[in-house]
Amino acid sequence: MADKRASTRRTEPNEEEGGPALTILEHLEELRSRLIKAGLALIAGTFISLFFTRYLLEILIRPMGGKTPVALRPTESILIYFKIALVAGVILAMPVILYQLVAFVVPGLTRKERRYLYVLLPAGTALYAAGVAFAGLIMLPVAVRYLQGFLADLIAPTYSIDYYISFVTTLLFWTGVVFETPLVIAFLARLGVVTPQFLSRNRKYAVILIAILAAAITPTPDPFNMSIVMVPLLLLYEIGVLLARLTYRPRESVTAKKPAPAPGARAGSKAANPTSQGRSEGESNTRKE
Repeated sequence: MADKRASTRRTEPNEEEGGPALTILEHLEELRSRLIKAGLALIAGTFISLFFTRYLLEILIRPMGGKTPVALRPTESILIYFKIALVAGVILAMPVILYQLVAFVVPGLTRKERRYLYVLLPAGTALYAAGVAFAGLIMLPVAVRYLQGFLADLIAPTYSIDYYISFVTTLLFWTGVVFETPLVIAFLARLGVVTPQFLSRNRKYAVILIAILAAAITPTPDPFNMSIVMVPLLLLYEIGVLLARLTYRPRESVTAKKPAPAPGARAGSKAANPTSQGRSEGESNTRKE
């Protein structure tokens, strides 16, 4: 009984170390509640998006230059319609989804980490929107124009709407994710995981990784489109290094948190344990008698 009470007992909240400790069942119950609320927000956002999905589809196929995509299956048009509505619904419901995520994670964070998180969330949303806008307004038209002109005298560029929309949404999504680089670097530096000196010293390796990432994101093999992606990523990395210099805090060492040993006490010595020392002296006196 004592073990069961100890396993289900909550600890008192500590503002520095985090919120109260919950049992596994309480964590699962809270997670279920958060997921249900996020799902309801997604359903509502998707329903609202159905009223302007046609307008969004017209914007997405505009880079094709007046060419009409084709549907290769009878149900392809309606599936694409609801797919775009779902993507738009995710964007509309993103504030609620992020709030539910933060509300689930924040009780386990310290007071300082909560302040960082509340600042990073609005900035992260703005950077993600900037990345999507950059991909849709600059990258996508240039990429589609290049792909349409490649071997156009031998191959007629006729696209399936399913493959085209999948191509566009993938490009927009990953470009938005990559634009979060400065905040990720600043957050890691604030926690003491990376240092500004480490970032500056390993800049040449970062350039190589950025080039590989730009090549993976760029839908075309030409270096011009790759440079369109690579140059903003380099600027974002430098912004991240600058933010790291402003937010860096060294991590507290583990040894600093441990209590200092008693003076003159050494591990394994009899002087550190007077009870055992007295017991051994009593045994020796008994043997002498």
